[in-house]
Amino acid sequence: MGAAAGKAAPAKDRLAIAENTVLQWNRCPDADTGIWDAAAACTNERLLDAVDEILDLAEAQPFPAASAAAARLDSALRVAMLRMMDEFLRLRVWNASSQDLRLAVDRLSVGVSANAQWLAVHGTGDRSSSASTVGRASGGSPSSAPGDLVGFLNVEFLDDLQLLCPASLPVLHEIARRVIRAGYTKELVQKFTNSPCDVLDRFLSIFQGECSRRTTEAVIKLWSLATKLIGKALVVMQRQLYAQNSPGAFDALKDEYFLAITKNRILNLLKFADDFTSITSHEKLIYILGMYEALSEATPGLLLMFTGPHKELVTERSEEILTKLARSIRSMVTSLIAKVGDDVSNTKNIVGVGVHPLTQYSVLCIERLAPHRDTLDLILASGGDVTSLSDLSSRVVGCLDRVLLLDEKPVPPRDAAAAAAAGSRHHLFLANNANFVLQRCKPMLGDEWAAARESVVERHVAGYAEACWAPVVACLEPAGRKPEKVVAKFSAAFDKAYESQVSCEVPDPALRDALRRAVSEKVVTAYGVYLETHPKLEKSDRYTAGELGQWLSELFEGDAAEHNK
Repeated sequence: MGAAAGKAAPAKDRLAIAENTVLQWNRCPDADTGIWDAAAACTNERLLDAVDEILDLAEAQPFPAASAAAARLDSALRVAMLRMMDEFLRLRVWNASSQDLRLAVDRLSVGVSANAQWLAVHGTGDRSSSASTVGRASGGSPSSAPGDLVGFLNVEFLDDLQLLCPASLPVLHEIARRVIRAGYTKELVQKFTNSPCDVLDRFLSIFQGECSRRTTEAVIKLWSLATKLIGKALVVMQRQLYAQNSPGAFDALKDEYFLAITKNRILNLLKFADDFTSITSHEKLIYILGMYEALSEATPGLLLMFTGPHKELVTERSEEILTKLARSIRSMVTSLIAKVGDDVSNTKNIVGVGVHPLTQYSVLCIERLAPHRDTLDLILASGGDVTSLSDLSSRVVGCLDRVLLLDEKPVPPRDAAAAAAAGSRHHLFLANNANFVLQRCKPMLGDEWAAARESVVERHVAGYAEACWAPVVACLEPAGRKPEKVVAKFSAAFDKAYESQVSCEVPDPALRDALRRAVSEKVVTAYGVYLETHPKLEKSDRYTAGELGQWLSELFEGDAAEHNK
């Protein structure tokens, strides 16, 4: 034995040599790599021999119980075991250094953060900025976010990664065998609490690192990702740890070890979530809802990792935070309805005929909640004034109806031309907004509601055709005039109406076609009948009925309808 004087040497000499080796090691713990390096390679057999010599002497008890040599042996044994525990803490049991793991986690982190940042800019914020921004973003479609958020949350890649360092397990058996042999098992178990786990810590770093530089939305989304990753990683880690076919002393401590590395990190996750339970702003609703889902989905699997008092503690803490998050979500839903109501009440002097930014913003808020419908319905059904996503959607739409959708305010009395122009803009605006809500909210509000809303859209389509184009058709009434003058007056009125309407935009193709049909049925049909009753005009009239239909087919394209007429 390199560090000992040999079994035949006196016990006092053997102790002196082993004690000196261990004490020198204890005085300068960083002077060498210890017994094993982080990769589980034995780099100092002399130190290991000294530990074994002290263990052999402790079991043989060669010194009188109250002697100074026995006290020295006990002290040397204590130092040796403490250093063995330090060896355990410096050993890399879990491998977070693989390139596949680093790239996957980095990609997930960047992707989720980018989505949260995009949604924060395009889907939330104060009314002055968010609503107008949503209006520019493809009609407020949630699918226009960069990348697939569901794809970013795919954690199945962990199934194919080797998270356990296989070479470390024999070393764990070696350390455990000596510690158990010396009677220091309790002390080693206490050390498990501080055991490093690079895999879990890498996932925790996703949301812990530089939180102050990220938006709240990004931090919450990254927390949800880290929770999913840790939940999945723990399953894989436990499977790999218990699948090792190298039985040894550490097997008796695996449960305590795995519980220790899991417990503190889970409590860390829960503490972080608890810090967000006081948020009540509706702008954070989608993120708090995601946090609730991530925690509720992960909790059953996480609890499988615990037993006894530890399981009770984590269960109680998880349920407490889920309850607080649910309370916060209900408060946010109430805040969202109140916000839309206030914005509607403050909406004055509506300009334009397109989908109003407030309509886009409100509907987008509802749409973003749709993928979380089951969770939200469960939370809302457990208390509060709003009972479901459908109820929330109905209330938001009800707020919009008061001003933007079903507003039947009479056109202010002015001259006939001004009244016609105002009336046409009024009906076109209402048709656009009612149809937008119809198409986007039907999944939440059902077929019966959709049927009633379709009749609203049809009424405003007919109202638009009547307000804008009935005065044009009225020019065809003979009233004793010569047919040539009637057609000339009609053509002038048609030109004026066309020029005022051609740049109006109707984004929805189906509504655009319905409006064109309504106008064509009113204008082209009447014009065609007039020409039939005055066949001599066919060679002298400015337009044929077919040409009118062609011009009308170009309405409602917005700026794309430019042409040389």
